[in-house]
Amino acid sequence: MKSVSVVIPTFNRALKTARAVASVLYQSFTDYEIIVVNDGSRDGTEEILRQFGRRIRYIALRSNQGVSAARNRGVAESHAPWIAFLDSDDYWLPRKLEAQTAFFRRHPQALICQTQEIWVRNGRYVNPKKRHLKPSGDIFEPSLRLCLVSPSAVMLRRSLLEAAGPFDEDLPVCEDYDLWLRIACQHPVHLIQDRLVVKEGGHSDQLSRRYRGMDRYRIQAILKVLRSGILTPGQIQTALKELSRKCRIYGTGCLKRGRQEEGEIYLNMAQAAQDPGHKAWP
Repeated sequence: MKSVSVVIPTFNRALKTARAVASVLYQSFTDYEIIVVNDGSRDGTEEILRQFGRRIRYIALRSNQGVSAARNRGVAESHAPWIAFLDSDDYWLPRKLEAQTAFFRRHPQALICQTQEIWVRNGRYVNPKKRHLKPSGDIFEPSLRLCLVSPSAVMLRRSLLEAAGPFDEDLPVCEDYDLWLRIACQHPVHLIQDRLVVKEGGHSDQLSRRYRGMDRYRIQAILKVLRSGILTPGQIQTALKELSRKCRIYGTGCLKRGRQEEGEIYLNMAQAAQDPGHKAWP
């Protein structure tokens, strides 16, 4: 059995997927398996990946089921005690797995960690804004505002993922935000300061470009973790405050775009989040 299972989901990114796979094969740490899940691609992904032969495990889904389903399938087919995800449009620098496995040896109680990233947008290096800076340790509260964990930067223990549950396949986007909330409310998420992941943005096939009004999916995720029964009283109050803020912003945006009924629903939810006894509380 290998130490780390690397799960790479892909959809119509043949050349970038090959680059992602190559970045794993160039790792200084070599005790891993690579599982590529082709989520219904029609761009020759399978042919491009044949060059890697038995160095990867290739799984082809018959139809496009979404990134959550692809990641979950990869995890189900994997065997290692540690799992690392790599999005097909990102790639790793050679010490990424070495740094994380060394971190876990030094900190045997840790269950999840991520590295810093290099951001590239439209071929140019960009610096993250202050609000995107990653914290370390108890990150639940800042993670409510926006997603502060990158799938491509994470390594986590299989048992932690099994306990938290899989990626939510009903969420077309923000599925990672949802999972990290479920994990961060109970466990510290550690940060390695080295920038060992190159994260690309700005291209037209990013899910964030296909789905507007993404806060409605973050609202679903917050509601889900509130209903889970795993939050402390303090975490509940923090989550309700952020839920109210997000519902107010999204509801106001709906009204501006002429979606009166939808806007009123979210504005009522914003009020109800301030008073969970309110009749509009979902």
